[in-house]
Amino acid sequence: MIPTVAPPPSPYHPPAVPAWALPRGPVTGDAEAAFLAGAALNSLDNLARAEPVWAGAWRQRLALKAAAAAVRLAGRTEDEAALRDAWYLRQLGDVAGPGGNILAAWKRLASRSPKIDGESLRGIIELLGLRWSAELATFPDRIDDLVRSGSPAPFAAAVIAGQLQALRPDGAVLAWWLADLTLAQRLRWPRPVPLLVTQVHTAAFRATGGRGRIRPGDEGFDRAVCTALAQAAAEACRLAADIARCAERLAVVMPKLRAKGAGEAIRLLLAEDAVSGSLVTPRLSRFASRRLFERLTKLDAVRELSGRPVFRLYGL
Repeated sequence: MIPTVAPPPSPYHPPAVPAWALPRGPVTGDAEAAFLAGAALNSLDNLARAEPVWAGAWRQRLALKAAAAAVRLAGRTEDEAALRDAWYLRQLGDVAGPGGNILAAWKRLASRSPKIDGESLRGIIELLGLRWSAELATFPDRIDDLVRSGSPAPFAAAVIAGQLQALRPDGAVLAWWLADLTLAQRLRWPRPVPLLVTQVHTAAFRATGGRGRIRPGDEGFDRAVCTALAQAAAEACRLAADIARCAERLAVVMPKLRAKGAGEAIRLLLAEDAVSGSLVTPRLSRFASRRLFERLTKLDAVRELSGRPVFRLYGL
């Protein structure tokens, strides 16, 4: 028997955001935007609280998508594939670089409690290459105050993003990171779900008449955040459904696996966006790992994510 935590006998089927909760064109009314966000977040809330066995892989895949959008916002060129390579193919002690540090910040967001203190925030700020200041140290308390005030979750996220951007014009990436953190705190999710920055370059934040982008603190920003959350929640639920199907297939083929130490590889597949094809553990050699992933690929239980013949990466 493989010593691992296996998917439950009755597979969890993620909820979907209903079609009527998605914008069908430009959203010009605040009430409509708030309604769409509320309906979509209801579906996502059920998923975020369920904590299926593959939730780690789901959140980390969303973290990668968020990091790619944040990297673009920061004026860099790394895409998802480049960020994934930089993270999973690095050696012990390697410097992740600016793009890799942005990914590290979003991976940390997706894997920890939404509660944050000054020390934890300082670590994120260092990853994002920003200068620490006494004003930034006030943001954990600002978030707590907003959460206790009962402000609707999308508006609380918009407020924090606007406050950060006003204080630090160079902190756009941090503003979106804190917005997702605030949303998770307000909704009492066990862990944040990377959402908002993935929509920064979409129509949700396009100014009326196509004149530029709506940024934190701009007129219409609350409405844009609500619209963006409706879209992001739907995308997150669709991704969850895709990963759930892969996890279900993985559960089916697990009894066919004979490699010693396969349990650790399975655990990582369920917890991470990707796993190196040359994974080495105390019970799994590099050769055995390669054979295991090749078998899982043939059984249609995992996907090869890099598209390369060597230095391969696998995931749900």
